[in-house]
Amino acid sequence: MSTTFPGGLPTADAPAVYAGNAQLVAACILGILAVVVLITWAKVHPFLSLMLGSAVLGAVATMPPGDTVKSFVAGFGTTAGAVGILIALGAMVGKLLEDSGGANRIVGTMVGRVGPGRLPWVMAAIAAILGLPLFFEVGVVLLVPVVVLVAQRTGLSLMKVGIPALAGLSVLHGLVPPHPGPLTAIGLLDADLGRTLIFGIIIAIPTVAVAGPLLARYVDRWVPKSADDLVLLGSTSGGTATRTRTTVPAGARTEIRGDAVGGLRGDDGRVDPVGPRTAEPSAGAKTTSRLGTFDEPLAPGRKRVGFATAIIGITLPVVLMLIDAITKLAVTDEKAGVRTVMDFIGTPIVALLIAVLYCYIALGLGSGLNKTQVSESVGSALPAVASIILIVAAGGGFKQTLIDAGVGNVIKDWATGVSISVLLLGWLVAVLIRLGTGSATVATITAAGIVAPLAPTLSANHLALLVLAIGCGSLFFSHVNDAGFWLVKEYFGLTVGETIKSWSVMETVISVFGFALVMVASVVVT
Repeated sequence: MSTTFPGGLPTADAPAVYAGNAQLVAACILGILAVVVLITWAKVHPFLSLMLGSAVLGAVATMPPGDTVKSFVAGFGTTAGAVGILIALGAMVGKLLEDSGGANRIVGTMVGRVGPGRLPWVMAAIAAILGLPLFFEVGVVLLVPVVVLVAQRTGLSLMKVGIPALAGLSVLHGLVPPHPGPLTAIGLLDADLGRTLIFGIIIAIPTVAVAGPLLARYVDRWVPKSADDLVLLGSTSGGTATRTRTTVPAGARTEIRGDAVGGLRGDDGRVDPVGPRTAEPSAGAKTTSRLGTFDEPLAPGRKRVGFATAIIGITLPVVLMLIDAITKLAVTDEKAGVRTVMDFIGTPIVALLIAVLYCYIALGLGSGLNKTQVSESVGSALPAVASIILIVAAGGGFKQTLIDAGVGNVIKDWATGVSISVLLLGWLVAVLIRLGTGSATVATITAAGIVAPLAPTLSANHLALLVLAIGCGSLFFSHVNDAGFWLVKEYFGLTVGETIKSWSVMETVISVFGFALVMVASVVVT
């Protein structure tokens, strides 16, 4: 692609200019609007919506159709290669954790012997740990039955236990690699993964605390929901689903035994977290919580996964990437042996591949699953993330079309002229797209593409913070156009109004408070 300057000499280095600034801005707006309308009104899948939005953008910017297609395909391929493999490997880790019983072991061990006052904090910690390898929706499916049962057993309200768990999952999903959103933004902005990971964890911890256990006290007043009113689907020993309701006197504690929270294992050895329960104590009775014990019979040939084994499986890729980041800061010689080794091991793809191999052996085979069952577990993780990979890659194509059309330079010139903070711009763009589409992933990749031309003006630290600013914006005020909104509503038995006063408020607090911390960090670091 070449451009002819007034002197008549073409250059291959400068991008083509297809239209004036006003027309390019209109192309950007109409392209994004097309994506929003197609997703929200026409109910078109985001993958197709992003493709069609790219076509609209190219047409309004008067790009030749062939150039539009080339730009989209180039961006799609680059993003799929950089992020798609990571998403697939992360899904494999999460699936092995689930099928081996490792997730239930972590929940049972951490919740065991904990009083009601500390349970909200423990639930937030559990969600944050499980949120490292698990996608948000998978985390919700795994944790909500646990949340409800713990609330029933302890007499705590549903919101005091549920909001901390949801906050832990949501914050990790939006801010910390190897989740798709942060990873995609890192790739599109060419940010340093190690710095982003370090800053992300530092910002995530206080954000989870504020939007989780602390906010839950107020949400409990706005939405006084008792878990005793919920009817949960349990599993009998014969495999037939039955409905069961329990009532726990306020303040009473009971003894809960079994994997995770009293569940039974089925024929495949996995745990039903809402299985038969022990008898309830009378009012005022006080017994010892035993959520951490695992004395239910296992399926033939199955073994219990150790707590440390499960924790290592979850944290291994993050630890490897963190060690790599610290090594880069401590060892300035790029040719040093330790630097070379850690550069390789700490590469996200390698770190996640190591984690998959570890989980394959320690969690899969270590739990008594045979080779065929472990292979099936790994394979079953892929169909669920195929759609996510396609959406992320299509977002990369949309971003590349934006840049090749010249929109990026227009935004760069405008932002420079009005002296607006790049971090604030990234957050605002992500907020607007999140409100319009309901998709945190679409908001992240589109916002990253729009502000990408401004990335070279930032230091390595501020570039990492830009990734987090966009991630915070992508979580702002989840409402009725977000699948997560309805997932939470149905699982917790809430009305639309109650979901807004609990889940939507929590997401907004995460977005605003997290971004405030990002801005504070931008002042502290250079």
